[in-house]
Amino acid sequence: MALDNFRPFVPANETRPELTLRALLIGALFGVLFGAVTVYVGLKAGLTVAASIPISVLSISILRAFGRSSILENNIVQATGNAGQSIASGVIFTLPALIFLGFDLEAARIFALALFGGWIGVLFMIPLRRQLIVEEHGTLTYPEGTACADVLIAGEKGGSFASRIFLGLGLGGVYTLFQNENLFGLFPGTPNYQPDYGPQHLLRGSAIRADVTPEYLGVGYIIGIRVAAIMLAGGVFSWLVLMPAIVFFGGHLQGPLYPGTVPIMQMSPSDLWRTYVRPMGAGAVACSGLITLLRTAPTIVNALTAGFRKKGGSATISAEEKASRVEHDIPMKWVGLGSVALVVLMVLFLQMKPVPGAQVGLLANIAAAVLVVIFGFLFVTVSSRIVGIVGSSASPVSGMTIATLMATAAIFLVKGWTAPAFGALAITVGGIVCIAASNAGDTSQDLKTGFLIGATPWKQQVAIMVGVVVSVFSIGATLNAMNTGLETFQKMPTPRVLDLGALPQGVSSNGNFTRTHIEVMSHDAAGHQSKQPMEGMRSYILLNAIGSSVLEDGKYLYNPATGQAEIQWVQGIGSEKAAAPQGRLMATVINGILTRKLAWGLVMLGVALVIVVELLGVRSLTFAVGAYLSIGTTLAIFVGGVMRWMVERALEKHRETHPIAADELASEEISPGSLYASGLIAAGGIVGLLGVCVKLYENLKETTIWRFPESNPLHNDWVSVIGFALLAFSLYYFARKPLEQKKEQ
Repeated sequence: MALDNFRPFVPANETRPELTLRALLIGALFGVLFGAVTVYVGLKAGLTVAASIPISVLSISILRAFGRSSILENNIVQATGNAGQSIASGVIFTLPALIFLGFDLEAARIFALALFGGWIGVLFMIPLRRQLIVEEHGTLTYPEGTACADVLIAGEKGGSFASRIFLGLGLGGVYTLFQNENLFGLFPGTPNYQPDYGPQHLLRGSAIRADVTPEYLGVGYIIGIRVAAIMLAGGVFSWLVLMPAIVFFGGHLQGPLYPGTVPIMQMSPSDLWRTYVRPMGAGAVACSGLITLLRTAPTIVNALTAGFRKKGGSATISAEEKASRVEHDIPMKWVGLGSVALVVLMVLFLQMKPVPGAQVGLLANIAAAVLVVIFGFLFVTVSSRIVGIVGSSASPVSGMTIATLMATAAIFLVKGWTAPAFGALAITVGGIVCIAASNAGDTSQDLKTGFLIGATPWKQQVAIMVGVVVSVFSIGATLNAMNTGLETFQKMPTPRVLDLGALPQGVSSNGNFTRTHIEVMSHDAAGHQSKQPMEGMRSYILLNAIGSSVLEDGKYLYNPATGQAEIQWVQGIGSEKAAAPQGRLMATVINGILTRKLAWGLVMLGVALVIVVELLGVRSLTFAVGAYLSIGTTLAIFVGGVMRWMVERALEKHRETHPIAADELASEEISPGSLYASGLIAAGGIVGLLGVCVKLYENLKETTIWRFPESNPLHNDWVSVIGFALLAFSLYYFARKPLEQKKEQ
């Protein structure tokens, strides 16, 4: 639609309730909730799902229950709440790299970096709003923003959609209570089959497993069969081709094969994945991210040139337009002052509160702030424009972050800043830029929604900044909670004899372990797991290994009585349950440039794999993420994609015989399947986080709550498969059931 003929849903000369206290409070609540859910699902699945439409649908029903609501109020709710999802996406893609670099995550650091990045994303985007959203209305479609506007307008006209989300939330929540091993654990959360056939041990090292969670089912439905199938293809290659090949070719070795520290025949499939697949997968993700960035380079160049070319054009606003409510942005004076204040606060924070064990000088901190401004302005501009063309889900934010990290690390290398502390500083720069680019893209989508419905821009911008402040609290808490709540202590198959007085290079002592009671997991020859409680752990010494040829990267418990490292402390983030592929990728990039201590053979295998996939005509980024993740994740997501395919096939057949009835399901933006799937995602995230909190309580109190024992008759893999199949059928059923359309009187 041409701009001359465009009229917003709410006329510019009409005033309705908009930036109300209740809208901000409800939006802030959604920001906290969906920020936490995004962290939980994103760390586990390696991808995120847009939250603006579910928030809009829920807002319509909630505000309607409080009395007559305004479409502009509902828009403020979704803008405030959606900030949590966009900030969380940027955080989980980068800041977990601190763990992989050997540093601890601190809630205060996550809060500060997320706040800096989130506000930079909003402030740097404000000067671009008129040019991108208004002047290029017919050129830049902003698909998510347009879809959200359609939902808000439909809700204003009387459409009722929230019941389908609440249904998914209820059924998914009850299912998760019994499925989650941190809660009731009635049946296994991950049914597992490990092939090992005949005297030649055919397919030994492989595994077929699925994390039967509702959030994976919902994610698979939303992304569709094509993307889900490509992800599963990557998982099949890693778990059913590469890992058995490693055992086949290396199983005869008596000693370990680098970067492993134990013989291959002593490794479980999870050990093989952690040791050999993750470095290869990180190389694949890095290469595919750069290819994605190069593929979108023309669009990025056009975005920048168009921005500079039209920079002056947006200032020519008529007096009538200046007086219009829908043209009021936050004044440029405050944008400039706010940006300068953020840069100063950033330098002060880096100087006064460095990463523990990573103190650098004032010059380096100032250089980091300057790089944030340069790359932040560049990629906020690119992200704000490119999401208008391809949408937020396809925006190459990870590629922009890789480019930022490579440039930053290269500058540090030239300056001779190669100590581990500068790796932490580099990820700080990359993290802030990634969060800024992610939030700028979603801010653009929100402002497009506001433009279509007739919202007041400055009120939206204030609401987004409020959403940033509120949501960062839950994001940091969730990140740390998952790192602790999903951790495991694993008995080492072969304890390592070490001399505390002369530790190997790359291994350091962190003092005595602070807990008394832990549960240690061990594996028997058949691969079966068992847990054994251990007391008196305060006598153990905590060791940290980074870049060692003796121990894999990670933390270990050393027993002074035996002189051996006996237990590996597997952090929750980076484990099979929360793989955090993007964070691992960022750590790999920094390590590769600054320390050059990588398993380059495996990294280059991943690069070669991506080249093969690209030559086949398949977009490699999805395949690479699937190759990195556990097959337990990709297989469960694939089931959701199959449900989407089955629903679409059923609707096509129904449309042939009942065209009028089938039209009720024609709008995908507000389809009942997508709403039900959103409810499943929220249920899995919320109840899963409840399980993490229970685990934290157990660690804090050094106690164990009651759960169904593993000896109960329903603790069987087939029960898990049947339960997940029933949940998938509920998705198939409710996705084909039309929504009720209620008209207000």
